[in-house]
Amino acid sequence: MSDKAILTCALTGVLTDPARHPVPVTPEQMAASAKEAYDAGAAIVHVHFRRQEPGRGHLPSWQPEVAAAIAGAIRDACPGVIVNQSTGVLGPDVSGPLACAERIRPEIAALNAGSLNYLKVTRDGRWAWPPILFDNPVEKIERMIAGLSAAGARPECECFDLGIVRSVGLYVDVGLLDRPHYNFVMGVASGMPADPQLLPLILRYARSGAPWQVTAIGRREVWELHRRAAELGGMLRSGLEDTFYLPDGRRAGGNGALIEALARCARDAGRDVASPAEARAILGLRA
Repeated sequence: MSDKAILTCALTGVLTDPARHPVPVTPEQMAASAKEAYDAGAAIVHVHFRRQEPGRGHLPSWQPEVAAAIAGAIRDACPGVIVNQSTGVLGPDVSGPLACAERIRPEIAALNAGSLNYLKVTRDGRWAWPPILFDNPVEKIERMIAGLSAAGARPECECFDLGIVRSVGLYVDVGLLDRPHYNFVMGVASGMPADPQLLPLILRYARSGAPWQVTAIGRREVWELHRRAAELGGMLRSGLEDTFYLPDGRRAGGNGALIEALARCARDAGRDVASPAEARAILGLRA
């Protein structure tokens, strides 16, 4: 990877409730929040689209018109920013995410690269939500790769455990992917823990020279993992999708403060922050 650190802001997440947390939902809110992150050093914004009807902003939307309004507002507010579109859906039907990708032409789009029992337990020993199988069999991944390729988007391989990291290498071996782009998702209760000591081991099983980043999910403890990723040369990602907490334990008022803290992690590791143009050149994305 480059000595320049590429910062991604994960703006809002898939289901985070705007009635409880300061997450953006409308195109205007998304653009304003993205601009805060962009001004703080984010070259990439990872975007989930939300329903726009009153009282429905906590739910995802796969309407291309909604995607276009949100992506257009972000691009207008943040010249040159790289859009990374979420694509995660349960079940085999990927037509919604691909219709949005075809409409907005993101430079990068998430490729959930394997299945996971998505679980969490409350402190009193109950399921936090009904157990979910986040199903991503190979035939679904094949359809997603084909559709993203047609939309001109580079797949970013979302890896929730080490077996999925290794599977990405197998996708390369059989010709499904060319140059993999990894996102190690760490901190999901039933996936890889947000453990800085685990990161060098994960990298042993990723393809050499491939770009990578960490999605660190949790509270203030995730910042040690961000610092380790910066030291090891990875791209860096944070945002209200991943955490509400700053390194000192205070709640973040918005995405700008989280990206400011992420930029400090990069600079403390002796790395400058990449501009959007520099990030495009490093990743080989279209200008």
